[in-house]
Amino acid sequence: MADDASRRKQRLESSGSPATTPRHEQADDSLFFVGTATTLLRFGPFTILTDPNFLHRGQWTHIGQGLVSRRRTDPAIDVDQLPPLDAVVLSHLHGDHFDRVASRALDRDLPIVTTAHAARRLGRRGFRETVALGTWSEFSLAKDGAELKVTAVPGRHALGALARVLPPVMGSVIEYRSSPNSPWLRVYLSGDTLVHENLREIAVRYPSLDVAVVHLGGTKVLGVLLTMDGRQGVDLVRMLEPRHTVPVHYDDYGRFKSPLSDFEAEVDRIRPPTKVDYVRRGDTFTFPEPGR
Repeated sequence: MADDASRRKQRLESSGSPATTPRHEQADDSLFFVGTATTLLRFGPFTILTDPNFLHRGQWTHIGQGLVSRRRTDPAIDVDQLPPLDAVVLSHLHGDHFDRVASRALDRDLPIVTTAHAARRLGRRGFRETVALGTWSEFSLAKDGAELKVTAVPGRHALGALARVLPPVMGSVIEYRSSPNSPWLRVYLSGDTLVHENLREIAVRYPSLDVAVVHLGGTKVLGVLLTMDGRQGVDLVRMLEPRHTVPVHYDDYGRFKSPLSDFEAEVDRIRPPTKVDYVRRGDTFTFPEPGR
């Protein structure tokens, strides 16, 4: 057991090569991991922020339904260090995905692509460009001959009766091409979902995902699982078979009960059909060329 843990630690510490690079200038077509589910995604001329959470270690957030949780980590950058953004993609409206810092600091005219539930509530906070997506609907951007599409895909924060009291969740598939004749780069963002049958439709519609960014953590409330633990994370990867997988959202809050090591152990045991790239907060993962 000690040897396994040592190997996993070594692999995580060496994850900067070759797929990741230390933080400095972020390359085009890359993911910069801020922390929790917050990433900066660069696709050519586009910069997309996901699930903005900029609270610091020791600060509390309301995660919904009267529950709070304390942050255990610091974000890699602060909100005032963000580059100019083209849009925010928000999986759902919980305090560890859109916190009070983001609510105060983000531009009110910035497009926020999210669920109808979150769009309504953010509109009440003064955000004027919320984009409410139903499942399988899309939002598009064009710039300098390049195209980017965000398509909402199924997500479910809980199964059974508890699902009725939690906010709706969406996963997303972001597709980017640098010109009309270029192939599409396809990146899946799981959102805070559990594995369920509706996710199989993603594999049907997108049989060649280049990257999956999976939200883990095994979040539990009253013993009920609300986000994927290590085993469910591997189940999802086996279902979708992305070429690369980047785990996020695994150790930042006290209610996350399944550490990254759970997922690593399942990957070692099952060996799913994907290359798992472990990216530390403050590191950058360079997206592969589409289809390679």
